Amino acid sequence: MKKNDDENAINIAVIGGGTWGRALAFGFSQKNNVGIVSRRELSLLKTYDSHKVRQISLDKALECKYIIIAIKSEAMREWLKNVNFKRESIVLVASKGIEISSGAFMCDIFKEYFPNLNIGYLMGPSFATEVLKGMPCALNIHTKKQKEVEDIANIFPSFMKIYFDNDVIGGEVGGAYKNIIAIAGGISDGLVLGNNAKASMIARGLVEMCRFGMFFGAKESTFLGLSGAGDLFLSANSILSRNYRVGYALAQNKSLKTILEELGEIAEGVLSTQAVEKLATKHNIYTPIAKQVHQILQGKSPKESVKELLGNDVDLKKF
Repeated sequence: MKKNDDENAINIAVIGGGTWGRALAFGFSQKNNVGIVSRRELSLLKTYDSHKVRQISLDKALECKYIIIAIKSEAMREWLKNVNFKRESIVLVASKGIEISSGAFMCDIFKEYFPNLNIGYLMGPSFATEVLKGMPCALNIHTKKQKEVEDIANIFPSFMKIYFDNDVIGGEVGGAYKNIIAIAGGISDGLVLGNNAKASMIARGLVEMCRFGMFFGAKESTFLGLSGAGDLFLSANSILSRNYRVGYALAQNKSLKTILEELGEIAEGVLSTQAVEKLATKHNIYTPIAKQVHQILQGKSPKESVKELLGNDVDLKKF
């Protein structure tokens, strides 16, 4: 191979051309040549230096040493049925969510198909729009195989600080549950309930997230870190969060169908709410905020949900 070919060789693949996948490809391209698998034409994305990020086929992506998966969580099982990884590949899952039909976490699904895979799960507070601007953030890689995957930290750009954590379930619960509370945060702001109400809801949401996660074996300390409180505080407080925008629009009495059409992107919290509510009901886990968000997504009045959460006959006419 010629020297020029070596310099342009791709050994990092990002699978998924959504907002988060494109942001990660941009980040990795600061130090590396990156291939991205996307249904959209890369030339239309206007995101990258074309010499550092190239559109590649899935077959070529699966030949890379580092494979970052950023496809929607609900499609993960079907996708895994049709792929295979090399023994030496290091896989980083950047998708967040819980499968609705089975209640399985992403780590459960991967273990079912690839039990010996060198794999980690990327979690933490990180808006794609800020990553695309090279703004600093800190993230967790949750893995049971830190020794096998830890050199993946070297492909991240200098503006992304990476920590490792062996609580995989805790990371996954935090990544999925924060989207539910983000919807609630948008509802709170959409109803103009004020800062006191918003802070109370987020704090109780963190307790609820922790209760849910610990039922499945997560560590309580995980929810006080980047993948829990960090991601929750970010997502529940900003219009940059797709899930927050869903909640805000619901408070304006827009239908969920209209909201999702206008959003034009995946809001994982809509699906995660269904999965969490299903698991909470099955295992009798107390999740009052998730329950109310689920009912609002099914058409219940947000104001009625606020009354039930407060447990009294508060007058919401002025809001």
